[in-house]
Amino acid sequence: MDIKWVCERLKNAENTASTNAPFTCTNIGRGDHDLNPEMASELVTEIQSGIKLRPAAVMIGLLERPDGLHILLTRRTDDLEHHPGQISFPGGHIEGDDIDATAAAIRETHEETGIGIENINVLGRLDTYITRTGFSIVPVIGHIFGSFALQPDPREVAEIFEVPLAHFMDPVNHQLLQRSFEGAIRKFYAMPYGDYYIWGATAGMLFNLFEVLTIGKKRI
Repeated sequence: MDIKWVCERLKNAENTASTNAPFTCTNIGRGDHDLNPEMASELVTEIQSGIKLRPAAVMIGLLERPDGLHILLTRRTDDLEHHPGQISFPGGHIEGDDIDATAAAIRETHEETGIGIENINVLGRLDTYITRTGFSIVPVIGHIFGSFALQPDPREVAEIFEVPLAHFMDPVNHQLLQRSFEGAIRKFYAMPYGDYYIWGATAGMLFNLFEVLTIGKKRI
């Protein structure tokens, strides 16, 4: 697997309404509700009552290493309001000054890791991912290249690390788990790597990446 191969798979991926259309009550898209169908009706009810999803974007950064492609990930600091201490992609809210989700993902990557815009070549994007906590996340795929010095934002990022893409492409490393949350059983993906417990929305987006790169199309 190399960058050329990833580009070819992304190019062949089918563009669907769920990927490009805005969220509506008839187009719920991809998200935590994939494994928990009852959450879909709850989400629709919330939207109909006037609750708006918070737009966000993340960068799925691919780096070329001697042993193949790696994915850039961060461990969030323990005092953040949302998802403290969890493993995530660089990213965050789409601000008013951002031209689009791609611009937001690049900006957030620079702010959180120190990687500059000149070191990121955008390759494409995955399906928009809706979280239980009310975020509508656009996963942008980028090739990170050249020389740069990592400078983690101490307010948000406790650690920056890499995981071989091959780890996420092996179904042996895909776990489907469940736990009790607010009186209900919730299912979720997990893809642990060493001491890093990668789960929830991050694992869900990685599973979407697995589908795109192995099956060759985005979810319908």
